[in-house]
Amino acid sequence: MIQLKNVNKSFKGQPAVQNLNLQVKEGEILGLLGANGAGKSTTINMLLGFLSPDSGIVSIEGMETSKEEKKVRKLIGYIPENVNLYPYLSGLENLDYFCKLAGMKYSKTELHEFLTRCGLQSDAHDKKVSEYSKGMRQKVGIAIAYAKKAKVYLLDEPASGLDPLASNELSEILKKLAADGATILMASHDIFRVREVCHRIGILKQGELVKELRSEEVSANELEKLYLEYMTN
Repeated sequence: MIQLKNVNKSFKGQPAVQNLNLQVKEGEILGLLGANGAGKSTTINMLLGFLSPDSGIVSIEGMETSKEEKKVRKLIGYIPENVNLYPYLSGLENLDYFCKLAGMKYSKTELHEFLTRCGLQSDAHDKKVSEYSKGMRQKVGIAIAYAKKAKVYLLDEPASGLDPLASNELSEILKKLAADGATILMASHDIFRVREVCHRIGILKQGELVKELRSEEVSANELEKLYLEYMTN
C-alpha cells in the first residue's frame, strides 16, 4: 500500500508538494493528473526514496521510503516515460540482464512468459531493442518490474508518445496487474487514459491535491472540463 500523510516538499523555498495526502490500496490504480511542475514527479521521487519530504510521512507497505529505501525499492517497479534498455540486446536479453542485476535468475521459458504476459508479441522477444517501438520498450520495462515480483508500480507519463493501440495495450496490462493485487500509481497528462484505466483520480495543481474522485463518477469529457476548470482558476 502507498501512503502519503501531510507531505510537504520545497526546492529553494519554492513549494513543489504541499500538504499532500494520498492512499493507494492493493489492487487499486490511482492516476495523478497535473500540468508540468504540478508535483507529480516529485511525489514519485519521494516514493522511490530519491527525495525526502521536508515534513510528513511517505510510506510503502508501512515503511518510510526515506528511511528504508533499500527495502522499499525491492517492492517497487518503476516505469519512466522513456524506458532505458540496451539497444544492441534483444528484449529477452535485456529482461534476463536486469533480472540478474536484481539477484533473480530465470529460465529462458520463464523470461518468454514474462514478456508475453506483459504484452510483447512473441516474434519480438529475440529482436534487438533498437528495432522496437516505444510501446514495445515500455512492455519490456513492465516485464522487468513484473519479473522482479514488484508489489507496487510507479509510472511517470507511461503513455506519452504511444499510439492509441499501444496506449490501450498498456492500459490492459495495468488492469491485469491490479487484478493480481498490485498497487499502482500513475502520473499522466492523458485525461482519457487516466479515466479509462484508473480506479481513482487525483488532480494536482502547484503541488496541492485540489480534487480527488472515482473514475466511475465522471465521463472523460466531464473529467476534461473539471481538469481545465482547476487549471485555469
